[in-house]
Amino acid sequence: MAPALSSNWKKLQAKIQQEGDKPQGQKRKQPDDDTNTTIHSPAKGAFAPRKKARLSLRRPQMGAAQSKISKPGASATLALLAEDHGISPEAISEAYGLGARDNSMLAAATSKPNEGLASNVQLGKYLAIDCEMVGVGEGGYEHALARVSVADFHGRQVYDSYVKPKEHVTDWRTKISGIAPKHMVMAREFEEVQDQVAELFSGRIIVGHDLRHDLEALKLDHPRKDIRDTAKFSGFKKYGHGPKPALRVLAREILGVEIQTGQHSSLEDARVAMLLFRKYKPAFDTEHALRYPDLVPRTVQPKVAGQPKKKKTNKKRRN
Repeated sequence: MAPALSSNWKKLQAKIQQEGDKPQGQKRKQPDDDTNTTIHSPAKGAFAPRKKARLSLRRPQMGAAQSKISKPGASATLALLAEDHGISPEAISEAYGLGARDNSMLAAATSKPNEGLASNVQLGKYLAIDCEMVGVGEGGYEHALARVSVADFHGRQVYDSYVKPKEHVTDWRTKISGIAPKHMVMAREFEEVQDQVAELFSGRIIVGHDLRHDLEALKLDHPRKDIRDTAKFSGFKKYGHGPKPALRVLAREILGVEIQTGQHSSLEDARVAMLLFRKYKPAFDTEHALRYPDLVPRTVQPKVAGQPKKKKTNKKRRN
């Protein structure tokens, strides 16, 4: 059931509806991901347990110019959030300046749980990830990976898989994680999912919320310079009551949508993290440049007009 809309959203939608028949001006340029890479999904059955499937991935050039989308329009992230929460995608797009009011490119924005690697996905240098855990060990207080979801810069599903925990599950946490024993019937082996995700991440920047826990669950390392964590972004600290804000709070306060009201969806959480990053990408980039100044290319200082040239002095070498 979609949550009730705030009065601000109702006013915004009413205003946009009134302006719907007015001729539109020049469309706002949609923020794009950079160099795309096409990957084709393996044949059906390639993800069988204990069989590793190799991906054919060409790493993007990190400094390349951003790619263009064939049709302008609101991002898939916006459409999916709008559909899930009963909000017009045009209203979200217009309100946050993340795309034009044309949503013609959203038809392919679907969610397919446990699909594995999505077919014919075009990847750039940004990927968002979120994981769901179940409880293992005495009392179920320890965490084990049970689902992995990856979305691209525009919120489109790149990878989704249930994962067979390597330890005995003592608490499925179904009310929170959404994971139940029935999902393990078609779940993939941990090593297979780990290899797939590691290859997706290779040479790319990953986005997420409190990514340390996701990487620990996957037993993967990733260069800190290639991480954009919405839980650590200084601009979001004011929304937290402690060291870090909750993703659901950021979604509500910044995006105006409610998430995690019942069972969590790792795919939805990954999309929300990417949308938060996109909305504040310039600020993320600035903070990252200050944190890693050695990665910022140095510019040649221009000569000041009228500045006297330094005289060359020939120093004689003493014998």
